Amino acid sequence: MHTIAIRGSTLTFNDNPFAKPIKSCFKYEEDTIIVLQNGLISKIGPAADMLKTLPSDISIQHYRNALILPGFIDCHVHYPQTEIIGAYGKQLIDWLNKYTFVAEQNFRDKSHATKAAKVFLRECLRVGTTTAATFCTVHPDSVDAFFEISEQLNMRNIAGKVLMDRNAPAMLMDTPQSGYDQTKALIARWHGKGRQLYCVSPRFAPTSSPAQMEMTGAVWQEHPGTFLQSHVSENKAEIEWVKQLYPERKGYLDVYHYYGQLGPRAILGHGVHLTEDEFQVLHDTGTAIAHCPTSNLFLGSGLFDLKQAMDPKRPVRVGLATDLGAGTSFSQLATMNEAYKVAQLNGYSLSPLHAFYSATRGAANALYLDDKIGSLEVGKEADIIVLDLNATPIIKYRMQYAKSLEDILFVLMTLGDDRTVKATYVAGERVYSRDAEIENETFVKHLSFEL
Repeated sequence: MHTIAIRGSTLTFNDNPFAKPIKSCFKYEEDTIIVLQNGLISKIGPAADMLKTLPSDISIQHYRNALILPGFIDCHVHYPQTEIIGAYGKQLIDWLNKYTFVAEQNFRDKSHATKAAKVFLRECLRVGTTTAATFCTVHPDSVDAFFEISEQLNMRNIAGKVLMDRNAPAMLMDTPQSGYDQTKALIARWHGKGRQLYCVSPRFAPTSSPAQMEMTGAVWQEHPGTFLQSHVSENKAEIEWVKQLYPERKGYLDVYHYYGQLGPRAILGHGVHLTEDEFQVLHDTGTAIAHCPTSNLFLGSGLFDLKQAMDPKRPVRVGLATDLGAGTSFSQLATMNEAYKVAQLNGYSLSPLHAFYSATRGAANALYLDDKIGSLEVGKEADIIVLDLNATPIIKYRMQYAKSLEDILFVLMTLGDDRTVKATYVAGERVYSRDAEIENETFVKHLSFEL
């Protein structure tokens, strides 16, 4: 790979502002040069110093009136639900039955899955999301389709086949044995291939029998380094359903605990109605929660208590997530906007620095990937985004009155959307350019296709 450099204002986090004084947790530089080589950040520093040492033949892309950040990370999403985003529904179970389970049956057709994966990953790159932890469907072809496109783009993504053997349409169910066999084969095929990572994916406790839950914990434990994703305590009716299905367990989270599905690299979506005892279990086991504010509001599930989750006495790893398609935007900027409002309704003010941490280094920490992604540091993978501070007329006007970095960030997260993302770099290569899209050029490299 060739060496390139980008220049502009940069923001990155070096520690957790929920646990330490905020001023010690981030680094902001008004004029920085980042050198990208062989997919990694090879050098970074103040432009005045870097210009003295850089070879004259290195191309430098200078982004003015912009902010350079590590790529956004989406900790919980469903790529097969791209086609039902914005579908009118009631609450969780009704929405699953009316839309989700209907749409997912189409993913037995690999060509259908491939098209959806292309659209999903194109949209991720357009909004600056460079890593996503996504559910596929019960069909192994849906996993192959996703990873094939992700690999083509050289993205670091996490995905897995859904495991589901009850309380779902027959066409979407596997068995404990077939789920085990297919999961093992998919792990062998994809985990660690390039930048791809596999995630054992029981949909949620109500759609897996005790036999399948036992198998799920076993297959995850048999493959160290893989991930596990599911859902927990999203909706009050769902919690009561779990109590009926697993009456011998102490609660919803305890189902996963009993079957060996908690621990590092396990991430559970929502956690809206967790108890204090359950937060303690998450802390003790190193299990993460994906905070999905747009989805929780859309389905009326409730308000996740970020302050309680981050209690310094027993902090839980939390990353921000869109949870498409019940989530209503691909954009982590829009998701931060809603996370702020959810916190307000819980009597807690989420600062913009805390919000941006939750979508970058905090999300990487939740996924145990902060040694690879989530910050701008030498040796980290060069997944980088550029946000335009003049993206829209109102943002440009509003920025004239921004007096601090915090003001700038808050404007971006309350007024920003896909138009705010000027460029996206994956493994050191610019794969998306908003201005090229405007000029009707190929705007997502490697993904030219007819919809």
